[in-house]
Amino acid sequence: MFVVNKMPEQIAPSLVRKMEQVETATVGHFLHSGFMNRELRAVLPEKRIAGTAVTVRLPHADSTILHYLTKMVRPGDFIVVDRCGDDKHACWGGVVTHSMKLGGIVGAVIDGPATDFSEIRRVDLPMWCRGPSPITTKILGLEGAINVPVSVGGQIVNPGDAIIADESGVLVLSPGQAEWATDKAIEMQKNELVLLDRLRKGEKLPDISGATKIVDASTAA
Repeated sequence: MFVVNKMPEQIAPSLVRKMEQVETATVGHFLHSGFMNRELRAVLPEKRIAGTAVTVRLPHADSTILHYLTKMVRPGDFIVVDRCGDDKHACWGGVVTHSMKLGGIVGAVIDGPATDFSEIRRVDLPMWCRGPSPITTKILGLEGAINVPVSVGGQIVNPGDAIIADESGVLVLSPGQAEWATDKAIEMQKNELVLLDRLRKGEKLPDISGATKIVDASTAA
């Protein structure tokens, strides 16, 4: 059985532009949830992107639903693929990469392997996955779903969620949480630049962070 739901409302372009400034590791200083498993690695680690989650549930070796999705995608979409535990079959390769790139997606994450990494790099499509596999899915016509809640990298992702992805990993935020987290992270990154300037001027990190005070108080007791 196939389920095809309507495409989600996209994150506002102004917010996406701000999200693109955010390092996922900065958000990791104040949030502990929303981060996908660190085994989902970037094929293009120099990329940092942000977009709107379009979800796919693709069980076992049937990639019919992913091929169908290529005619639905829009500029700004970030494809999130739930492989339902299949870590053997690569559902995404060179042809899907080209089709998705032509559709305007900003990137994708697959909770499983992909293939044709050289083609992914050549097309310059940011991708996060669990590594390569030479064994591919097939057009079997069995089942799959588009724009349903999925589980990817240990996180529940809903269609329309905000995604930020970079060399450190993939972060999913609800639309209502995205602006607050983005603004907080950007402010922290600005403060880090001030801290680095203080270090260059001769101050020591533990004196700034408070570690000196804590350790000195402990050892003096």
